[in-house]
Amino acid sequence: MSKLVNYAIVIAVSMGTLAMLDNRKRATSPDASAESRLAVNGAFRDGMYLGKLAADNGEPQRPAVGRWSTEQDRATFTAGYERGYIESLARAVP
Repeated sequence: MSKLVNYAIVIAVSMGTLAMLDNRKRATSPDASAESRLAVNGAFRDGMYLGKLAADNGEPQRPAVGRWSTEQDRATFTAGYERGYIESLARAVP
């Protein structure tokens, strides 16, 4: 019976070690994690939407950063706006 408990402990520790190594491997990929963080960021998505809308309507590039209260959200909104604006213009050029 004690051999069974020992095997169970060894398996549990091995699984935990593998999980930690897998998480560390994912954390070392900055591009993928940065893109995924932006994809779920509301300020960035809002900026992309409004940037695309402005470019499609022929409006000048003027992000309305006052929509967001923190400096981090304003910076993220501006980055999304610029990306959406530029991507929309790039799609329009043949």
